[in-house]
Amino acid sequence: MIRVMLVDDQELLRAGFRMVLAAQPDIEVVAEAGDGLSALEKLETTEVDVVLMDVRMPNMDGVEATRHINGPKVLILTTFDLDEYAFAAVKAGAAGFLLKDVPPADLVSAIRVVHAGDAVVSPSTLRRMLDRFAAQLPTDEPVPGADLTPREREVLLMVARGRSNAEIASGLEVAEATVKTHLGRVLAKLGLRDRAQVVVYAYEAGLIVPSRRPKV
Repeated sequence: MIRVMLVDDQELLRAGFRMVLAAQPDIEVVAEAGDGLSALEKLETTEVDVVLMDVRMPNMDGVEATRHINGPKVLILTTFDLDEYAFAAVKAGAAGFLLKDVPPADLVSAIRVVHAGDAVVSPSTLRRMLDRFAAQLPTDEPVPGADLTPREREVLLMVARGRSNAEIASGLEVAEATVKTHLGRVLAKLGLRDRAQVVVYAYEAGLIVPSRRPKV
């Protein structure tokens, strides 16, 4: 059973998500909160696997709350008007993004994917979002990491360009399992959580520049 917490200051929206999730045999809504601060308090006493987190809320917003969450996976609820907050949330540790008008089937699928340990937003979608606003964002220095091997750097750049593991394997003429191994080492060396954070790292490190060719 996947234990979900709903965090949103709109009670009607929480009710809608609750109804959708209640119909799933493997998902249970175990807690709700109207702001980030209340969510953190409830997480101290409630076992949760996935947090469905709004961005703009009173007392503490979703980005700040995400920074303090360890263990549960966080899905950020956002609109295209709030992409800059979603970008910050990935840096804070969120596993991905959902639009507030997400179809019910996509919501359920996203929760299952994140619970399984993957990012819910494809790298190509994240790249298009970053192309729109990344150049305008003030960012911190990229996370320092150990030196990558030439092949690990290749994999990092291909992930940042939005390619799937299968596409990377085909391009490098290696097995898909080998790509997963290289990606795992990239994540470990750079201290990143998933593919979404690899894309963010590549942009912030200047390896990928919006609307330009990657550095070589």
